[in-house]
Amino acid sequence: MTAKTGGDDGVTHAGDIVRLDFELWSEIGGKTELLDTTREDVARQSGATPEEGRSWGPRPHQIGGEYFPAGIENALVGVKVGDEVAREFAPAEAFGERDPDLIELFSMHEIQRLPEMRREDAHLDLGTVLTIEGRRGRVVTLTAARVRVDFNPPFAGRKVKGKFRVVGRIDEPAEQVRAIVDLQYGRGPEFHIEVHEKTITLKVPDRSKFDIGWMAAKPRIVDRIRSQVKPQSIRIVEEYVTPAEAKPAEKAAKAAPEGEGAHAEAATAADSGATAAKAAKRPAHAKKDE
Repeated sequence: MTAKTGGDDGVTHAGDIVRLDFELWSEIGGKTELLDTTREDVARQSGATPEEGRSWGPRPHQIGGEYFPAGIENALVGVKVGDEVAREFAPAEAFGERDPDLIELFSMHEIQRLPEMRREDAHLDLGTVLTIEGRRGRVVTLTAARVRVDFNPPFAGRKVKGKFRVVGRIDEPAEQVRAIVDLQYGRGPEFHIEVHEKTITLKVPDRSKFDIGWMAAKPRIVDRIRSQVKPQSIRIVEEYVTPAEAKPAEKAAKAAPEGEGAHAEAATAADSGATAAKAAKRPAHAKKDE
């Protein structure tokens, strides 16, 4: 089985899976804001923390994929492996221009009927993210009767700057599968992956077995593996090991009420002490007669 890879000319091609080191910034009102990075020193200076299931350092990335906006992804095609490049993107090339028509007004009654506003911990304020008819937007103004929601992407209308370094290509089929898992779900290093002839086996880690995020990502992962690695079959294994049965002595120890052993020892000690005390009080002639 041969995984899909780019050419051997030392530059990236659309569809390549690589390890990417980067930092991405947005500009608005003369200020810069860190959007995303793999670099721990850059993140620490901005007070950023890694997403759950990820760590600092170069990440798997598919050139021309869906992680960045299309304009940024296109700029990563043709980059020489090992070189660092800096790029600037106009709003239209990044997250798009702001569209005034995507700022809409709703009555407070409509907002209060949303599922997320019926939770006990629901809180409505500026910046609150709401899902209305399948669209996610942020509250930008609110009064006692009206709420204005902005459905523009969070970074729409901003210029974006980035530094990118393609550390290397990922060519081995097993590592490509791991990268696809990491891209679509995360926790790639926790999956055990085997490639045997034209069969790929993924063993799911315990923490992911009942994770709704894993269940949602699974169809995408299977689709990406089929198109990228082209296996004949894909096996996804969830193993549930039955705990070993306890030995009779262990069962008895667990069945005994808590502290019973300690009480028995205390009682034995008390009995011994009482016997010694009685012996000490007996008359001397009684001891001699004995």
